[in-house]
Amino acid sequence: MGKLNVSGSVGSAVGSLGEYLRDQRTQAQMSLRQLAELADVSNPYLSQIERGLRKPSAEVLQQIAKALRISAESLYVRAGILDAEQSGAPLVEDAIDRDPRLTARQKTALRDIYRSFVGTADLEENP
Repeated sequence: MGKLNVSGSVGSAVGSLGEYLRDQRTQAQMSLRQLAELADVSNPYLSQIERGLRKPSAEVLQQIAKALRISAESLYVRAGILDAEQSGAPLVEDAIDRDPRLTARQKTALRDIYRSFVGTADLEENP
């Protein structure tokens, strides 16, 4: 079967999302199967998301974010569900999540501290 061509702004958002998820999963040292199990989605579906072939719902993104211990809002921005200009906090949290020098525990601590400073700790459940 040929490779599906994803084009347009939604397609590029989905592709970017897939690459980002794969990077986050790799940094968390998780296999595709482990993440699928933790996020309660099927292996093939998660693989299609990572390859940019599927656009997941906000609910699935939230499950994946929780499993990866990253900001759900940053996934919403990457998926094109939320406008980046509408939410400044996820940009900072996204930068924290992308830094390969930080451990998962350090990332969680930095997000918690950041949220306490900007008053968003009560808006999102801590991963």
